[in-house]
Amino acid sequence: MATVLITGASDGLGRALAEDLAAAGHRLLLHGRNPERLAQVAAATGGEVFIADFASLAEVRRLAADVAARHSRLDVLVNNAGVGFEVGSTSRETSADGHELRLAVNHLAPALLTEELLPLLRRSAPARIVNVASVGQQLFDFDDPQHERDFSQADAYCRSKLAMISHTAHLAARLAGTGVTVNALHPATFMATTMTKASGVDAQEPLEKGVAATRRLVDHPDLAAVTGAYFHSEEPSSPSDPLALDDAYTDRLAALTRRLIDASAV
Repeated sequence: MATVLITGASDGLGRALAEDLAAAGHRLLLHGRNPERLAQVAAATGGEVFIADFASLAEVRRLAADVAARHSRLDVLVNNAGVGFEVGSTSRETSADGHELRLAVNHLAPALLTEELLPLLRRSAPARIVNVASVGQQLFDFDDPQHERDFSQADAYCRSKLAMISHTAHLAARLAGTGVTVNALHPATFMATTMTKASGVDAQEPLEKGVAATRRLVDHPDLAAVTGAYFHSEEPSSPSDPLALDDAYTDRLAALTRRLIDASAV
């Protein structure tokens, strides 16, 4: 039985994954920002509730501290929480720290949470980090990191998700030999979730497909030693642009990510 932290567990893929893992006997730590919905998931799965809004990096730090204070081990971290997009929308939003919202929630928050929990994950090794990305991908613009020019929610979402894949590769190299693996995946395309409905796009693939793909990275024994990989559902794949995995690119993105996170701590 593994101890698994799932972010964004109050709805959609996170909730369905929690129910699936609970049925297999895993101990669940459930993160969300809606106490009522999260309480329902906890009642159904026996999971432990952690409330935090990923639009605030201070709350992300508090979440990591709470998890570390309450638990002596963490076997799996599933970075699933995210903000989607509305097709055609050019409405730009910012986080509590002043970052473009999708950059903040989909990339900076999971990067920070992972970093803060690395000591616990290392002590729990073998351990796994699973980053829920997307097939919607766009290279990061280092000249416009906050996406202030020609903004669209869809582009911002795609930038944040490819950044997560690049971060996965960079972190895997850092963690080589520690017993902590990190992989990313596109679980399924426009699953039947609240996020898909809000985007204005019809559902295309069943939620169950995304759950099965994510579950493999959580506890399938054949993937125990796999790290730094990106999967399209259950198939090994490559990001949309090979530059996303170039060492110079991932190093540059990691340095910028660190600066943006550190600036929010001042």
